[in-house]
Amino acid sequence: MIIVIVLLAILFIVLSSTVFKLHPLVGLLLAAIGVGVFAGLPIDKLAETIGKGFGELMAKIGLMVILGCVIGAILDKSGAAIKVADVILKLFGEKRPAFAMSVIGGIVGIPVFCDSGFIILHKLNQIVAKRTGKPLGTIALSLSGGLFATHTLVPPTPGPLSAAGNLGIADSVGLVILIGLIVSIPSLFLSTWFAGKYAKNVEIVPTSAVEEPVIIQEKRLPPAWKAFMPILLPIILITLASFAKILEFPEFWTKWLGFLGSPLVSFLLAIFFSYSLFPEHAAEKMMACFKSGIEHCGTTLVLVGAGGAFGAILKETPLKEMVSEWLLYNEMSGGYLLLIAFVIALFFKTAQGSTTSAMVLTTSILAPLLTSLGFVTPIQITLVVMAVGSGAMVVSHTNDAWFWVVSQFTGISARDTHRTHTILTGLQGIVSFVATMVLWFLLG
Repeated sequence: MIIVIVLLAILFIVLSSTVFKLHPLVGLLLAAIGVGVFAGLPIDKLAETIGKGFGELMAKIGLMVILGCVIGAILDKSGAAIKVADVILKLFGEKRPAFAMSVIGGIVGIPVFCDSGFIILHKLNQIVAKRTGKPLGTIALSLSGGLFATHTLVPPTPGPLSAAGNLGIADSVGLVILIGLIVSIPSLFLSTWFAGKYAKNVEIVPTSAVEEPVIIQEKRLPPAWKAFMPILLPIILITLASFAKILEFPEFWTKWLGFLGSPLVSFLLAIFFSYSLFPEHAAEKMMACFKSGIEHCGTTLVLVGAGGAFGAILKETPLKEMVSEWLLYNEMSGGYLLLIAFVIALFFKTAQGSTTSAMVLTTSILAPLLTSLGFVTPIQITLVVMAVGSGAMVVSHTNDAWFWVVSQFTGISARDTHRTHTILTGLQGIVSFVATMVLWFLLG
């Protein structure tokens, strides 16, 4: 019964914004209340659980979204985004900007959450689109596809890293990284093709998070190394922090790198460095960047929090226990288990929105069963991680913060975001799972 309730709630969330024209915040909150009531959760605790889910997600990424918006404004107003675009286009050629953005997304998505990476780079989307004459929808979807491909498959992002730990192969993270990179490659090419074919005609509507980039004379652009630093500094620090834990650095270095590599501190350091991008009246211009960035991320924060509220209600239901019990009474092995892992992760992702949560929930269910089902070698278990990561891509829709980041920071309506972004994430999951199965037949 609970599965039917959750499926109906997902259907309502999608229809509420696309057909009934309700604000997505209303649709998400009504769905959360509906699931709680029909699932039999204590009525007196519903409002508290919804508020707690909203607040917990805000605590995790709220400041990151705000500071990411500020960095985006800095890249825009300093001319750094234009300089970065120039370098990228010279490297890849102006005829292949979509592929360039997919590759950039794939690289950035390895150490950084895909939503924060997209927020940092969203001004770059606008500059590259303007410089090359390519539709903004194509450029933005290429970047989002690249970010998502590695975010779900390649440590040290928390999803695949947590999955590897849950399944007992934390000591084989290097293998997970290697296999994850291989599995993610088809998804990068898919993103470029799909964005070029199906996202080129989407209507771009200015939102609170989107404004026209500032055009600065060429001679006043900052040097390339300074232009890249607000983007690269957080990525470098977050990567160092992740590998300090993986490689078990001495405690002193692990502690300090963990502090400097936290999203909050690394973003702040990038912002402080950015004062050097303004040779004149730096304090005044940075204040304008703060004002612009903070003003343009309000709607995104609200929708991200609402998705967290819906996810919090689902965590109170007996979904996880039901799936575990079903697996215990249905013997699976080999490729069939990979398929089941894919489907379970798909269900959790579609139901509660968070890719990382879907991977953690799925692998916590599978962990006690792997040995009895014949999955014992690091390569076999790594392929389970890949199957789970592939399932956790399918699909990003209105209960997912990632959906709203792409929509709000590009200016694509919810309807068109469903038609492009949601479909792309589904196709990416399927293609990645096919690549996983190919590796299973070759290596498993």
